[in-house]
Amino acid sequence: MGRNTRKRRMPLAAKAVAASAALALGGGGLVWANFYASADESDSNAAGTQAQAVSAQVATISCPDVGQSLTSVPDQARVEVDGELATLDQQITDAYQRLATTRDAQGKDASFVQNSILQPLKDRRKVILDRITLEINRAGGKAPTDMDALAGCTGTPASGTTDAGQGDGGQSDGGQGDNGQQDGGQNDDQNNGGQDDGGGQDDGQQVIGGQAGNGPVAADFVDITKVQRNVAAKPRKNRNASTGTFTTRCGVNANGNHNTDNVIVAPGVANGAHHLHDYVGNQKIDAFAGNDTFLDGGTSCQNKDDLSAYYWPVVRVQDGTQDFDQDADGGGKEGNVGRILKPVQAQIKYVGSPTGKVVAMPQFLRIITGDAKTTTNGLANANAHWSCTGFENKVQLTEQYPICPRGSQMVRTFAFQSCWDGQNTDSANHRTHVAFADGAGNCPSGFKAIPQLTMRLVYNVPRPSVQDGVVKNAYAVDGFPEQLHKAHTDHDDFIAVTKGNLANKIANCLNSGRACK
Repeated sequence: MGRNTRKRRMPLAAKAVAASAALALGGGGLVWANFYASADESDSNAAGTQAQAVSAQVATISCPDVGQSLTSVPDQARVEVDGELATLDQQITDAYQRLATTRDAQGKDASFVQNSILQPLKDRRKVILDRITLEINRAGGKAPTDMDALAGCTGTPASGTTDAGQGDGGQSDGGQGDNGQQDGGQNDDQNNGGQDDGGGQDDGQQVIGGQAGNGPVAADFVDITKVQRNVAAKPRKNRNASTGTFTTRCGVNANGNHNTDNVIVAPGVANGAHHLHDYVGNQKIDAFAGNDTFLDGGTSCQNKDDLSAYYWPVVRVQDGTQDFDQDADGGGKEGNVGRILKPVQAQIKYVGSPTGKVVAMPQFLRIITGDAKTTTNGLANANAHWSCTGFENKVQLTEQYPICPRGSQMVRTFAFQSCWDGQNTDSANHRTHVAFADGAGNCPSGFKAIPQLTMRLVYNVPRPSVQDGVVKNAYAVDGFPEQLHKAHTDHDDFIAVTKGNLANKIANCLNSGRACK
């Protein structure tokens, strides 16, 4: 994979965001929640008026996810296009930071957001979209004809509904759906059962909130004991099924191998993820790593032939504490605040197909499961699974974080796409070269079954509580600042790198029905 060495400076507005986050950290509370709670009992009416005023303000920005629209980009243009897409992400981050630091101006001028944030953002995005079109066409490809429609962004007020007066349309709902996801029998359509934990949250806190002012909020949490069972039965295995398992032990990132890059989506771009990742397995993964680097990267796995990269966004508890990256890009500067929680267990296992044999994963196969931008794109590609020990076979959540009973631990699980197109190790939108099996375990036409990577991360999380519509001891997954730390933005990344014929050994183990390590 080639390099794009462009680096971006954080704008001055980010310093103001970091300052507001630092204030919240010092107070140990929630920025916007403290705004509401600042009045005493005698000022409750004034506090209600303040809440209504904030509710009318734009709380976040939604822009079409251009990368999901680019299903075909010539190889010669991939590096440049990925760099341009990373610039679009930075532009949204900059606009979000300006939004968060101009509340006074917004309160005085109803057109401020449109004129000073959204319209300039649209103009800057159009320049980048024109460059993407030129790069694709110059390399012999054909760019989508409706690229200009992806330039406009919308402002979403604190009530959580799009304010038609604060945007110019163009919002996309994603479009790259993974139909019939096979994820161990978990049925996302029923994932929350309409339950909540009785937080009774005010509309003014539905979107804003959290220790840095961008979530999570009380509605993002649910008492798991109040959620109806929603885990469906697993597909039946036929007599040709590959029933074996292969477990690789790679640790829990005890050595603190972190960065805010994403070499799959934004190669050559520092801070391309805008949030912090835990890394296990390959130890040389950053924005500037390529296939040769991966082979020389070393590994945290016990099996030294497993040089694969397994990485996921960190989880933080927002209890008023801070961590090493409080003043850093991708950390506190971009609304990812609080104390980083290290998993107490990280179980990585490959499983087979219920309908037949699997083929070995190709070297350097890249897979992203889930969608870090579901707040913008919708849930078509969401593949987050949150639960608690003792409940994993009963309840799996996608849209909310679980509040676990005392003595129970929080669990994140990932079940990756298990079908491969047989040709490509990546694709322009990092999705279409792999797919999920359907509900019966069958791959789409033209795709081959590969070992399905599954991951289970277990955490000791301070138990959140909801009082008067405010969540205390909130925890949340890191994400892009405008995505509001929603549970459904959780995702996981993987690059297959092996030596010593390990890829074939894994496939043979599954196909022969053995339990291997």
